[in-house]
Amino acid sequence: MFIVTAKEMYDIDHCTMEKIGFGKLLMENAGRAVAEKVRQKVNAADKILIVVGPGNNGGDGYVIARTLQNEQYRVSVLQVVPDQKLSEQVQFFKQLYLACNGTCLLLDDSAEWKQVISEADVVIDSLLGIGVDGLVREPLASVIAFINEKGGKIVSVDIPSGLPADEGAEAFTSIQADETIVIAAPKTSVFLPHTANYYGNWEVVSIGHPQTLISENAACFVADDVFFRTTMPKRDVNSHKGDHGKGLVIGGCDNMPGSFAMTVRAALRTGAGLMTAVSTEKVIDRIACLSPEAMYQIGASEKGHLIADDLPLDDKDGVAFGIGVGRETKTAALLESVLQETTCPLIIDGDGLYLLQNQLARLKQRNEPTILTPHMGEMARLLEMDISDLTRSPFRYAREFAEEHHVYVVLKGKYTIITSPDGNQAVSTTGNPGLAKGGSGDVLTGIILAMMMQSQSIFQSLCNACFVHGMSADLQVQSGHSYHDLLATDVIEGIASVYRTFS
Repeated sequence: MFIVTAKEMYDIDHCTMEKIGFGKLLMENAGRAVAEKVRQKVNAADKILIVVGPGNNGGDGYVIARTLQNEQYRVSVLQVVPDQKLSEQVQFFKQLYLACNGTCLLLDDSAEWKQVISEADVVIDSLLGIGVDGLVREPLASVIAFINEKGGKIVSVDIPSGLPADEGAEAFTSIQADETIVIAAPKTSVFLPHTANYYGNWEVVSIGHPQTLISENAACFVADDVFFRTTMPKRDVNSHKGDHGKGLVIGGCDNMPGSFAMTVRAALRTGAGLMTAVSTEKVIDRIACLSPEAMYQIGASEKGHLIADDLPLDDKDGVAFGIGVGRETKTAALLESVLQETTCPLIIDGDGLYLLQNQLARLKQRNEPTILTPHMGEMARLLEMDISDLTRSPFRYAREFAEEHHVYVVLKGKYTIITSPDGNQAVSTTGNPGLAKGGSGDVLTGIILAMMMQSQSIFQSLCNACFVHGMSADLQVQSGHSYHDLLATDVIEGIASVYRTFS
């Protein structure tokens, strides 16, 4: 599934209608596809009000109205602009609807519109589309506010009216939908922290755009189960431990052994062939029994924290640094050594991201891939910006940072954004609120470490790691856990279920 900006969607529509020749057929397809979904969500006795505006969404609304009217549903239309503001295509579909004995109330002609909205069991929002930029003006703003307050169940067509399709908007006036039926491909705002909730539950319908046209124009996609099944390497029956990666985890300090232990165990459970863990003597004494399959090495330390010293970096296929390592000055020197001496893909997470703040210039000096796995707060700190600005435009800032510093960025959140150094982006939608606990990110780092040592590209490995991490949490909740009791260690144990279900 691909994710599109407003411009990308306009280009896809234009090519489909004009160059390929769909013309009015595309709007007919859109309305019929949405109407089919609406039928699954309403009862025959429901009063359905379709609120239409002047643009293509309004045309979709008239097709929906006609389709439901012809199937004996109780349908009426509220048109919020005079006829002269309707496009030629919308006028065409309005006349078809009226010819099928449809009823239409004009906003300017009657004071009854508030009563009509209040009496509706279902309001289908076909008011505004993806072209909104800034605050909605009157009288549409009042209509939106009244629908939110007094309307019945709200189903939006493609996008909740008034909501921006793209990232970056700070102020907007939007329908708060219960459900949104997205046309062709989800828009960027589906995945933004400050706009996602306006969609309610959402699903995508196909209306005839060639899939190749969408894929050629969209710069981002959803890393879903189809992607996982397609790209996850299969294991050769004759393979041995050396074929599946020699991984190294450097981290932990005397008062934070747990996170380090979870990373090591998650890497093993995900499929790493050989794992070595370097930490302080006290940490290794505490955790070695938790993952007896790993090899352990005591690193040089002072006051319970690792310091720069000879590390077993040779012949490794992947290294993870920073999990529970602490933020001591001498630990920063350890990161400097790791950045300089590691000759394989390197993941920096946890305290490593804090220590990296003053060493960003070293990232460009590395010849091998570097992967950063920040949550929003950590990313905002790396960017030296307010988290509120980041959450409004996470795709943009993640892409700019990745391109500038030549790194992969896994920006963690409800929807995790994965970005490559050349600007390619994907979104992982798996996972649930049970992951909002300490340790979840440490488990993801272990999964990433194991994944990137398999025979797939780094970008593919990051997408698949995020899928496995979130899907493990989802399957654990489905099989008996709740959002409240789910632990990071439960996610590790659920990895096997993901492989059994999707491999």
